[in-house]
Amino acid sequence: MSCASGRQWWPVPDISVVLPSILQPLAGGQSILTTPADGPVTVAKLLDAVTADFAVLARRLRDETGALRRFVNVYVDGDEVRRLQGLETEVAPGQEVLVIQSVAGG
Repeated sequence: MSCASGRQWWPVPDISVVLPSILQPLAGGQSILTTPADGPVTVAKLLDAVTADFAVLARRLRDETGALRRFVNVYVDGDEVRRLQGLETEVAPGQEVLVIQSVAGG
């Protein structure tokens, strides 16, 4: 791609986070939240970016220390981040990030 000045530029790719239907109302009804990333970012930074406008969603996913809540699981390309490097797991543009919140009841 080029701009009016003739310089070449490429759009910065996005990283997307897929939310289950139970969390979508906390994200303005969106099922996918995206943020631009020109390279790998940690899951922690990704969650910070995609929840910046959704404080209730941020609190639902992470506790006051920033750790994932017990019943929230995050997967990067099908691998649970707790089994990788936790919130320090790196995510690159194009990888799939899925958030799952366990639902329990009696």
